[in-house]
Amino acid sequence: MTDTGAIEAVWRIEQPKLAARLTRLLRDVGLAEEITQDAFVLALERWPRDGIPRNPAAWLTQVAKNRALDRLRRTTLIDGKHRELKIDLNELERATPDIEAALDEDIDDDLLRLIFTACHPVLPAEQRAALALRLLGGLSTSEIARAFLMPEVTIAQRIVRAKRTLRDAAISFETPRGEERRERLGAVLEVVYLVFNEGYVATEGPHWLRADLCGEALRLGRSLTALMPEESEVQGLMALMELHASRFAARTDKTGNPILLLDQDRSRWNWSLIRRGLDGLNRAMTLTPTPGPYLLQAMIAAGHARAVTAADTDWIAIAACYQALALTAPSPIVEINRAVAVGMAFGPAQGLAIVDALRDEPRLNGSHLLPTVRGDLLEKLGRTAEARAEFLRAAELTGNDRERALLLARANPSSPQRGA
Repeated sequence: MTDTGAIEAVWRIEQPKLAARLTRLLRDVGLAEEITQDAFVLALERWPRDGIPRNPAAWLTQVAKNRALDRLRRTTLIDGKHRELKIDLNELERATPDIEAALDEDIDDDLLRLIFTACHPVLPAEQRAALALRLLGGLSTSEIARAFLMPEVTIAQRIVRAKRTLRDAAISFETPRGEERRERLGAVLEVVYLVFNEGYVATEGPHWLRADLCGEALRLGRSLTALMPEESEVQGLMALMELHASRFAARTDKTGNPILLLDQDRSRWNWSLIRRGLDGLNRAMTLTPTPGPYLLQAMIAAGHARAVTAADTDWIAIAACYQALALTAPSPIVEINRAVAVGMAFGPAQGLAIVDALRDEPRLNGSHLLPTVRGDLLEKLGRTAEARAEFLRAAELTGNDRERALLLARANPSSPQRGA
């Protein structure tokens, strides 16, 4: 018998690759996702009984290949105008070896094509990121909703509309060039960033860290830096992800429980990744006189990476970077993080003032982040009962099992005081 969790782990790795392959073949993002989901459903039916195949990627590809051919045959019989394929059944049968070869080709560029396609300007900005997160990260509707601080039904509608729009507009599956590429870059970077963040702290499930999503984001980031080496925000995002990824080994204990930043054993940080991240940051800073949001966040991450111990952290510099970030890319999440930095730099009372100004922010309704940080600041001020109430509220709101356990532990008045 095979654990469902193991099947889901395989799925997280293979889903975006399979969706990209199918999109290249079918020229229909929605149809590609549907067939990809069909392959996973069949895996859930068979693998618990038969075991995970030795080569699960090949198994899923073969199933998807068969489903795609069946779908194209049916569509050809019913509607000879099937988009731009315009082939009859006999032609389809003769073309089968070519279709199989297309599915078996190297997909190094397919994920980039997929993300640029999902971020096409024909789609409203809010639909682009939601669709790309579904396709590239395999995220559920609820996970995407949490990332955007939006209701699930809203996200579901955005994804459906985005797939329909791309299909009806017959958008080419390609990596654009020149000005068109630059126009889509902001949306592409946002998606890569969100995929990484979902892996860095999972919104749902039993695991604090999902290395598969972080790895996929890092892979996409490296492809983007090779494609657009002179873009400071591309370099900045890559540096940011590498600096965060350097902490992976220190972020959880042996049982997978989270270890907060100030408690981490920094000797376990990956100093090779830190050097690469700092080098990337330096390159990015030579490309622009005005840091953008990803470059500013990389500067914040570098501030932590350069501190040999938690006590060595230059919180004043980090708070200044958050202030610049709040002006460049204002959001409630930036303000919450700024409150943490200000609390560390100038005292918890000043951080609490920032947090309290966000208590009526509608985008934070249902988010555990605000009560988590508020609880931490109240705890530092010695307001233990209030802090406990905030940690309990945060524990109710989080969808991550590990984070819930951590928050419940912090609600215990005897738990140690730590920074967020």
